[in-house]
Amino acid sequence: MIQFYLNGRKIHTDALPGSALLDFIRNEQGLKGTKLVCKEGECAACAVLVGTLEGGRVHYQNMCSCIMPLANAHGKHIVTIEGLNGEELTPVQQAMVDCHGSQCGFCTPGFVVSLTGALLRAERPGYRQLLKAIDGNICRCTGYKSIERAVQRIAEALPEEAYGLETLLQQGYLPAYFRQMAANLATINEPANDSRPEKEPATTAPLYLGGGTDLLVQMPRKVQHSAVLPVFTQPALKGVREENGRCTIGAAATATELEQSGVIQSILHPQDDFFHLLSSSPIRNMSTVGGNLINASPIGDFTVLFLALDSSIRLQAGGHARTVKLKDFYRGYKKMDRQPEEHLVAIEFERPPKGVCFSFEKVSARRNLDIASVNTAASLAIDGAGRIQTIHLSAGGVGPIPMYLRQTSQFLRGKVLDEPLLKEALDVLQEEIAPISDARGAADYKRRLLRQLMLAHFLKAAPERVDILFVARSS
Repeated sequence: MIQFYLNGRKIHTDALPGSALLDFIRNEQGLKGTKLVCKEGECAACAVLVGTLEGGRVHYQNMCSCIMPLANAHGKHIVTIEGLNGEELTPVQQAMVDCHGSQCGFCTPGFVVSLTGALLRAERPGYRQLLKAIDGNICRCTGYKSIERAVQRIAEALPEEAYGLETLLQQGYLPAYFRQMAANLATINEPANDSRPEKEPATTAPLYLGGGTDLLVQMPRKVQHSAVLPVFTQPALKGVREENGRCTIGAAATATELEQSGVIQSILHPQDDFFHLLSSSPIRNMSTVGGNLINASPIGDFTVLFLALDSSIRLQAGGHARTVKLKDFYRGYKKMDRQPEEHLVAIEFERPPKGVCFSFEKVSARRNLDIASVNTAASLAIDGAGRIQTIHLSAGGVGPIPMYLRQTSQFLRGKVLDEPLLKEALDVLQEEIAPISDARGAADYKRRLLRQLMLAHFLKAAPERVDILFVARSS
């Protein structure tokens, strides 16, 4: 039995736990304001707020209901556009009207929901924070400038003092039932671990299901009729922690949790834009690290990141667990060193020593929120004499698997960085990779991309040793 609050009503349902929340909202509950458009999490016309009870307070995030498994709604407060409506327009809705932020109107509910979710954070958001909240929302009519003006008006109208839930309630941003939601959610018990469709008992091991951002796009029917085990109900799979210099990330940790983790921020600094290159806010709120790795995409951004951190992964089946180096895990296209009964528990790596520079580069058709044509990461430490003490290089989009660049890393390790060495290293790199021509670019184009992105790593790590003119001449 799945239980949650939908707007102001408590829901009990035996619907298939692997089905999409959007289908339940529209078809079972008749709430048509949440729109069905892309069914891939690309446009956020289906955006809902998902409230989670933590420490006596409900924390809200915007998510794409078109690819969110219904099982993940258990114990949550799900808010659709209907759940924000009152007798009068809210200030967010009024700003969209006054600034002509809605034309055909099909995308407008998603924008209103995402913007309202940003207001529910603990601190008063500014204009930039509100814009970030709608980075996954697409509008085909307005050209966005009218929406940006609406966002500016919302930001300017927010109260300066005593900002919080009670103020938002008093000023009409939220309906009154929000006041009781923490107490309401506290009455819902945790679900059984194995959420099996009652009419179709599973004959195989349950499907470990995270945010659904891959599986509900690629195989929605299979997921819908499978016995699913929601990973977010497994405490052992959650969290980001560091102990004695070793970092452990639970497989169910979301991209947003990593983005907000002080541990991860300190390691990735100064690569502060990594998560904005990864995906939109609603997808980062849903997608898991483990799902990204197990997807085995040759261009997975997280995979390339963790390869450059020389990570290991921990697999478990029943009471047996084993650890595998991530660079040894991928055996071929979509083939992994994993038995059918094994599931990913955690990603582990040693904190890079002081002085290591982390760099991530990505080229895609759109700068943000897009699948890469080529991506690459590097962990580099270069001493005062210019000697490369630490180096781990990785790349995606240039082979059948996400690649740890063993030969190139080994060639450079321990040598003094200069332009002749880089020229030789680039030749080694070209021998190591094997890109193919596909929808994201010709093979030769990908070779040229990786060549320049590799130089960008060294330009970032040791600008005094890499002449920008050399980089330009190498293009």
